[in-house]
Amino acid sequence: MNSIQAKTYTVHFNTQAYKALNAYILDHNFSKIFILVDSNTHQYCLSKFMSQLETTLSIEIIEIEAGEAHKTIDTCVGVWNALSELGADRKSLLLNLGGGVVTDLGGFVACTFKRGINYINIPTSLLAMVDASVGGKTGVDLGALKNQVGVISSGDMVIFDTSYLASLPQNQMKSGLAEMLKHGLISDKHYFEQLTDLSKLTTDDLDRLIYESVQIKKDIVTKDPNEIAERKFLNFGHTLGHAIESYFLSEEHKAELLHGEAIALGMILECFISMKLLNFPQDDLEAITTAINAIYDPVVLSTEDYEPIIELLKYDKKNEHGHINFVLLKAIGQPKVNCIVPNAIILESFEYYKNSVS
Repeated sequence: MNSIQAKTYTVHFNTQAYKALNAYILDHNFSKIFILVDSNTHQYCLSKFMSQLETTLSIEIIEIEAGEAHKTIDTCVGVWNALSELGADRKSLLLNLGGGVVTDLGGFVACTFKRGINYINIPTSLLAMVDASVGGKTGVDLGALKNQVGVISSGDMVIFDTSYLASLPQNQMKSGLAEMLKHGLISDKHYFEQLTDLSKLTTDDLDRLIYESVQIKKDIVTKDPNEIAERKFLNFGHTLGHAIESYFLSEEHKAELLHGEAIALGMILECFISMKLLNFPQDDLEAITTAINAIYDPVVLSTEDYEPIIELLKYDKKNEHGHINFVLLKAIGQPKVNCIVPNAIILESFEYYKNSVS
């Protein structure tokens, strides 16, 4: 696969990726290399990654706990302290080897340590490959509230090795698939339909679909890096999805939802709202609902959950001047930003979803 060139960085794939990484390290006068991993990527990915590195520079490993619950400022403080204690300076290089938590948090750590050091993302989960590692968004959660603190700043390159996906459990693969489904819904009906029949996909097909997903996101981010207009398209399914994810993260009696599981639900809800407010075709709504429900386990929502979820919408990062702004669909491939949605319609969407899985 050919590399994908963005404005300030390049996405490299598989064997060519390691050649690009080693050439980059050779061409720069780095003082030291640090590799940020979590407990999973330390076990399943680090050994292979290290075997591909060709450098005589000193390498230090920094490990964080795995999971969204550890995507916090407290974890950043631990990484900043580790960098300082291990002798990192402004000529150090940070390699973020992991899923979305590692690439989001590692990018933020690199952007802020000594006012900025070089970093490269090496995503190891499908979610990180098609979403978190591309586009320059870095940051951490604030309690249960998603991505409240961070900066937009791309690393020097992104390294894709899809062989890392072999170590992922099925639910993590499905979590990443949700972002790919979103890319189809906001841009290309044919692409969406290819993703809904997973039984026919080969490994080569998956590589091709990942590549196309990255290309879709890169094209949108290139047009609007700071999320003034088109980049907001990428938030489809995320307004309610993030609120549901945060709610399930904060409630002890709820089983934590993976990001993609919450976004899959959010896309059904927001397709329903699109039908009510923008005349999104009902046939497409029903087809999308059926396709998503066939992939993801049902999420149990009770009427007691509705108001707390709606209350969390006020923290959505797209909000402006006190308004909660949704991204909705006029049709597949035709998103519309800054849509105001009455609470009554949101409540209807919850009931629609409950009926679809009952």
